[in-house]
Amino acid sequence: MSKLGKKPIQIPKDTKVKVESGKLILTGPKGSKELSINDKIFSTSISKDNHLTLNQVKKDQDSSVIWGTTRSILNNAIIGVSTGHEKILELTGVGFRATLKGDIINFQLGFSHDTQYKIPEGIKVSIEKQTIVKINGIDKELVGKVASEIKSLKPVEPYKGKGIKERGQYVLRKEGKKK
Repeated sequence: MSKLGKKPIQIPKDTKVKVESGKLILTGPKGSKELSINDKIFSTSISKDNHLTLNQVKKDQDSSVIWGTTRSILNNAIIGVSTGHEKILELTGVGFRATLKGDIINFQLGFSHDTQYKIPEGIKVSIEKQTIVKINGIDKELVGKVASEIKSLKPVEPYKGKGIKERGQYVLRKEGKKK
């Protein structure tokens, strides 16, 4: 039995969930999303007090393994369409800056050339003070993927801490050479 799979998901007041055969259609103020659920393994129901519950149809080892994961994916989708997901990246280093031109972010990261990153569809990016990049979207997986790809352009180095890091990310600093 999954501890997480048993917990009901609270649906916010401004979010609508429509259950069809094997599909969930989520609509909220940030957008809409469609999820497919294997109806041979799980069944979904909405209670009168606006809770979504995910129940097992077949109670075997394989379905118990993915019960909590499926519930987390549903919960993240409901949070995404109601409030959205956000990641904040910080650029640290002399001359490190980012500029936004349409759907392309232009980074100056200390290389001899500028680095460009194309923003995928469904993601909104805003740049504050040229060193803070905010990534917003309704899909948690896509927001994390974009943040990871941007961080991989210039990973944080351990001696001076220069590079692109997520807000709140701890960087283990190393001591330099001694004479």
